[in-house]
Amino acid sequence: MKKRLIAMLLLSALTLGALTGCGSGSSTASAASGSSSSDGSDAAASDGAVEVEFWYAGGKTAVNVVQEIVDEFNASQDTYYVTTVTQADYTETYEKLQAAIAGSVAPDLVLLGTSTARVLSDKNVLTDLTAYTEADEEYDRSKYIDAFFQGEDDNGKLFAIPAYGTTQVLYYNIEAFETAGIDPESIETWQDLAEAAQKIKDAGYDYGWEPMYGYQNLIDIAMSNGASVLSEDGTQVLINSEEWVEAWEAIRTWIHDDEIMTVHSGGQGWEYWYTTMDDALNGVAGGYTGSSGDQADLDFSVVAAIEQPAFDEDSESAPLAEALVLSVLESSGDAEKQGAYEFMKYFTSTSSQTKWTMATGYVPVRTDMDEDADYQAYVAENPQAAVPVSQATHGSIYPYDPTGGEIVDALSIAADKVELEGISAQEALDEAQATAQAALDEVLGQ
Repeated sequence: MKKRLIAMLLLSALTLGALTGCGSGSSTASAASGSSSSDGSDAAASDGAVEVEFWYAGGKTAVNVVQEIVDEFNASQDTYYVTTVTQADYTETYEKLQAAIAGSVAPDLVLLGTSTARVLSDKNVLTDLTAYTEADEEYDRSKYIDAFFQGEDDNGKLFAIPAYGTTQVLYYNIEAFETAGIDPESIETWQDLAEAAQKIKDAGYDYGWEPMYGYQNLIDIAMSNGASVLSEDGTQVLINSEEWVEAWEAIRTWIHDDEIMTVHSGGQGWEYWYTTMDDALNGVAGGYTGSSGDQADLDFSVVAAIEQPAFDEDSESAPLAEALVLSVLESSGDAEKQGAYEFMKYFTSTSSQTKWTMATGYVPVRTDMDEDADYQAYVAENPQAAVPVSQATHGSIYPYDPTGGEIVDALSIAADKVELEGISAQEALDEAQATAQAALDEVLGQ
């Protein structure tokens, strides 16, 4: 059971760990919930409005912006009143939600990663939203970006609607690139980035580049080398294929042999992430690979953003495009479910998505953002905001993992061996593949 829990939390982290580098802490109001962010919920309930309890987590900026959108929704009508409970981070949301479901005290609405939402949906604890979308004349599936609309299972159950998306992009120090004579538009492959990193180090910087610690960015690089996680029929784990090994060995070489790159790990919470960001901002490194959600905490007079490149000249850029999703608990009453759906519509409206992405840097999930004048004006003045949106259009989607996270668990262990210990990618990924394949065989009865 302990191993299973670890695997599940790592699966959650695949979607959630890359989403932000600044998971915010919160004071705990109760052991089962978290920190209540709303004021006046009792008064609202006494006025006859249906109270909808919403659990979520996020970075410092993101948490505040979610609350602002909640407050605007509450002020826009008097039928429903959303109360919020923030958790310390995304993993804690999932852990406490499972406990709340078991104790019959679950919220009505929750923000989750797609993978963990799928797991809960398979356990029949999330509401099928199909009936709500079919009854909604304003609902239009084509208004959602395909890469982020991952909340529908193989049987057509709609267990989630995307709230916002993310993908990891390159943030480079403008002065470092100029000092080393590097044109950012020349970075078309990871090989190009390695050459640039060498020039930056030669120019006197401690490191040329800092990939973000962890398996997420390494998966990105492998995907951009044409790698796959599973075979087409879903029966074989492919994480020690040539495409995986070549990509991961390149990172190992650049970190441990050439010493032109490094990764920060350890510390409390997101400390390693902030340390990486600070190195790029303070001129310690030429840049780093980070979340689109980092944009709220970056100074774009110091850094700029470009898309992740292909691995080499024979491949195409295809880093992961991931989404956080909104799901409704099956245990909620009919009125609460309807209220939760109405808030989901409000949060994913063009106007709310504009507010959200302008404040946080996360990728809007809608295809019609070009119809919002405020968003277009913002992108014109802040070109970095368009980078993750553009990258998401050619991003990869991590496949559904029937092992419940065992593959991610194996990849996480392998990533530590490659990035931190300098063990060869072939050795680390062979071990990961054997572990992951055994788990998949057990699930499939092979």
